[in-house]
Amino acid sequence: MPASDARGLALSTGSDLAAEHYRRGVDLLLAAWPGAGEALDQAIAADHGFALAHAARGRLHAVRSELSQARACLAMATELVLLNGTARERSHVEILALLAHGEPGEALRQILSHLDDWPADALTLSLPLGAFGLFAFSGMADHDQARVDLCNRHARSYGAQDWWFLSARGWAEAENGDVVLARAMLQRAFALRPENANAVHGWAHALYEAGAAAEADALLTHWLPVYDRKGLLHGHLAWHMALLALEAGDGARALNIYAAQIAPAASAGLPINVVSDGASLLWRLDANGAANTSAAWADLAGYAARAFPKPGHPFVDLHMALIEASIGDAVAVRRRADANLARVETGVSVAGPVIPELCRAILEFAEGRGAACARRLQPILGDVARIGGSGAQRQLVEDTYLIALIRSAQSERAREFLDRRLHRRPSARDGRWRQALDRQPVRPGSAANP
Repeated sequence: MPASDARGLALSTGSDLAAEHYRRGVDLLLAAWPGAGEALDQAIAADHGFALAHAARGRLHAVRSELSQARACLAMATELVLLNGTARERSHVEILALLAHGEPGEALRQILSHLDDWPADALTLSLPLGAFGLFAFSGMADHDQARVDLCNRHARSYGAQDWWFLSARGWAEAENGDVVLARAMLQRAFALRPENANAVHGWAHALYEAGAAAEADALLTHWLPVYDRKGLLHGHLAWHMALLALEAGDGARALNIYAAQIAPAASAGLPINVVSDGASLLWRLDANGAANTSAAWADLAGYAARAFPKPGHPFVDLHMALIEASIGDAVAVRRRADANLARVETGVSVAGPVIPELCRAILEFAEGRGAACARRLQPILGDVARIGGSGAQRQLVEDTYLIALIRSAQSERAREFLDRRLHRRPSARDGRWRQALDRQPVRPGSAANP
């Protein structure tokens, strides 16, 4: 019987052992679980001519930002798939090669066409999905809806028992606002495969968006210790725990989680997670009145400068600006804003002018110019989705705007903004802010004259 992948698509290998290792490796990759690299290496050892095993190994390298290794693996896959691959496999390899060579726009175009022919190709379907997927980083303002639409289009190719698809679709639904449907899907995904960091991640998001902070904290507290510290999402899931600590008003616990599991020396996560999680949490801690974060900022700044020496990635640049502003490097923040503005003017920035404006607003906030920060942020709040990431990650911008309003004595505007947020999502932290504002007198004219 010809070999096939976990969803019945043909594999061009004559080795049952290679096919078995490939299925296991891809499943581990889709679950963000350690061991994918070893399984794919075993698939290659069993059949060196198996193109898709080389391609999946290349994808794992690309996920880990190991681009030279990724390109080498995909060059081998390209050579092999032309010799003995099917049309589906040739398209699959070409898409992964485009991504490894920095062509996300063309890769996304080809993915959508590929899925019309082979919708059960889960690794390919995974590429536009997620907080750091191609939809999120495309510059689209409506990428939350685009993910849901794509999942709905191909749902019948997966059925109700596919643990990976339930994880991916559940996360997409949570981000798009249907937390009831999301929770049901993600709990089912977890029941089918508990060793699935993506299901737990999506479930934590759904609980957070539903305002079920205690339930989310219990989930992560009990599950995270079984997830190997080498897992790609370990540090990021710890970041979720730290956010929940802040939600409960426990800044000391959040800072301890940072030091033990999120800081560069403590995390084996992807550089984009280490930088974004670290910067956004420390920024929130500072805004919450935490002390003794200066050493943490300096350490994170050194790591970030090595990981991302040049501007150009909107989501990263937001967090790099947080770091630079927090260590007092105003020149670096302005330089980053100018570099992103130049990208806008030359038409190469997918996110448009939102990033240069965010950089400048962050600097104004750090320098104590709350009214200026609020004025700059207010007109772009609706465009922040264009930088990508998740709603929980982008909430940092809303928090900055809110605190800027409070610090510049614009209490009425802060109340109105909090009321809208609380209507959208229950939050103990927002509730405490609202109660504090209720104890403050409204300054006449403050809303109209910031």
